[in-house]
Amino acid sequence: MQQNKKILLESDTNELEIVEFRIDEMDWHGNVVPCFYGVNVAKVREIIRLPQMSRIVNAKPGVEGMIKLRDKVITIINLATVLNKDTGSLVADRVVVLEFNNLMVGVLVHSVSRIYRISWKNVEPPAKSVHSDQVTGLVKMDDRIILVLDFEKIVAELCSESALKPLDEIMMIRAEAHPERAVRTVLVADDSIFIRKTLCGSLRSAGYTVLEAENGAVAWDIIQQTIQKAAQDGSDFKKYIQMLITDVEMPQMDGLHLTSLVRKEDSLKDLPVAIFSSLASEDNKRKWIGLGANCILTKPDLPRLVDVVDELTA
Repeated sequence: MQQNKKILLESDTNELEIVEFRIDEMDWHGNVVPCFYGVNVAKVREIIRLPQMSRIVNAKPGVEGMIKLRDKVITIINLATVLNKDTGSLVADRVVVLEFNNLMVGVLVHSVSRIYRISWKNVEPPAKSVHSDQVTGLVKMDDRIILVLDFEKIVAELCSESALKPLDEIMMIRAEAHPERAVRTVLVADDSIFIRKTLCGSLRSAGYTVLEAENGAVAWDIIQQTIQKAAQDGSDFKKYIQMLITDVEMPQMDGLHLTSLVRKEDSLKDLPVAIFSSLASEDNKRKWIGLGANCILTKPDLPRLVDVVDELTA
């Protein structure tokens, strides 16, 4: 599984592997309703049975407690509570241990099924329906739908140390001293409404014009339309868009495939591309730079986001 993670995260296959798990609920008649969810295998550290757990005083709803996993103490999140499920007497005794943004957490689930390797083309953006702000994609299987959860948002809302916050006041002050930003446009592609709002809010507060795309396919459509527009008036692409910031995990088209497409297009060879991802380990950073990204950003880099964009769009 570790080898597959490396292959998928270093290439532009536009594929991912998801771990499918269940968080069931009870209907009005006391029947079990199976509910299927998924998480990118690249975020999964391991899957264990729930060991002895200690409760946390004054914890937020959804924070079940903490466990000791070898040399680390990790927070345990009850996804049934987060998703407002009526689980009745059902017991969640499996823990999916996740690691991203230099943070390790465990999530309680009822069962873990298997790992699926699929194309991002088969992952649809969520409809405006149940838990839509906590779901980043839908995977349609033959007999069920798997919801891919936005764990960055879920964890950030429960663990304040992991929260992403736009630096509005600081950026507005800096915007007054940098009027040139108003004529620079940055395209931001991220399927998480939570993260996209954070990135775009920081850039707009700093004075930049920002275009938003909910996934790589939408971003590529915007880029292609802009290429045509630039060709029609005989101008350079960077007259309209000066930089691309993209997530890696996105329905329809991931950020690695998007970056690869950009670098294969002659008119975009000089377009600055930054990848903003919770999966940015040192190994992945080197691979993504090799794929064509100019820089890699993670949550701790948010305070210097505008400085990076200033430098790359100057």
